This record gives sequence, C-alpha cells and structure tokens, in this order.
Amino acid sequence: MAWGEVGSWLSGKTNERLYQRLLDDAQDAPSRNGRRKKVVRPSEMPWEMSRQGLLKHLMNEAMNTRVETVDAYMQIIPPGSRSGKHSHLAEECVYVLEGRGYDIHQDCDVEITDQFEWKPQAETKKFEWEAGDVIYIPPATIHQHFNADPSKPARLISSTNRIFRQIGLNNLTQYEDAPEFDPYVTLDDELVRKYLRGEIPLKK
Repeated sequence: MAWGEVGSWLSGKTNERLYQRLLDDAQDAPSRNGRRKKVVRPSEMPWEMSRQGLLKHLMNEAMNTRVETVDAYMQIIPPGSRSGKHSHLAEECVYVLEGRGYDIHQDCDVEITDQFEWKPQAETKKFEWEAGDVIYIPPATIHQHFNADPSKPARLISSTNRIFRQIGLNNLTQYEDAPEFDPYVTLDDELVRKYLRGEIPLKK
C-alpha cells in the first residue's frame, strides 16, 4: 500500500458505536426533554450547607430540569455574616433580592496553555450593593459577599454558565469558607429560619 504508516493505523480490534450514540442522543432529545421539569417547585429545590454558604439550588446540572447551560442558586447570608471566598472562569451575575452589603473583588491575570496559571493582582476593590441591584463578577475574579446589616439577612440569586465546566475549564477554587459552613449540618426550613433571624452564632 502507498501509505508508510499502514502498520500503525490498521492496528486495533476495538469497535464502538460512538457516532450512533450521538445520533441516538439527538433523536431522543425531544422525548427526554419532555420528561424534564419546566417548572421547579420550592420543595424540589435542594438546600446545601456549602463552603460558599447557605444555598438553595434553583437550577443545576444534577437536577431534572430543561436548563442545559445555566446553573443558579439562591444564597442566604445571615445578619452580619459573609459568603465564602472563591473564583471561577465563568462570569457570574448576582441579583440582590433582599438586604444590603458589599463585595470584595480581586482580579487575576490568567494564562491558559497546557494548564491554568492564575496570578492575583495586588489591588482589591469594594462594591456596595442593596436590594434590586445586580452584581457583575468578571471571569477569573476572586470575590466574596458581605452582609452589612447586623440585624437582617441578605438573599442573592447567582447564575453562571456551566459550558465552561463541560469543555474542561472547571477551575472553581475555594479560598475561604463561609462562617456557617459545617459539613455535618443538614438544612431544613426551621434551621434556615434560625440563620435568617441570626439565632446561630457565627464562627470567627
């Protein structure tokens, strides 16, 4: 044969129906989506006591919803408390439902080659917010939310695009945990009410 690499490319006995799986997935999409929720009730939105804080997930890849590209959660920050501090490549939009406070943002210089290289800039910036505001968090920004009210909670809706994670750019990094974080705590409505009322002492 004319090709010198014939001994290499002809080797192998494994067969897989990989292209057919793509066709099957495309054909099944309407039926599969028909079984996914277009309306999610509050009782179907899972709570999470996370390193980032108290979260109620509205849309997530692990939930059975029609949403393909966006993750969103509601974050509750108890009176006088703060979120965790983290960064991620996807930009983030946060709507302030209730309360007042401020964000601390630290931009990073990022280079993407065979690996991520992150270098936080020396400067940090403070942005004040209140109910009705939208907070924009640029890509690759280390950020943290602070509730400035010592007597009332803050509630935020956060949304990010999960596409970054699906194409191998998942670089979510946690720098600091929220004061409430306890991996052994299971949240329910009564416990969340106690956090909202500031009845649970904050860890320093």
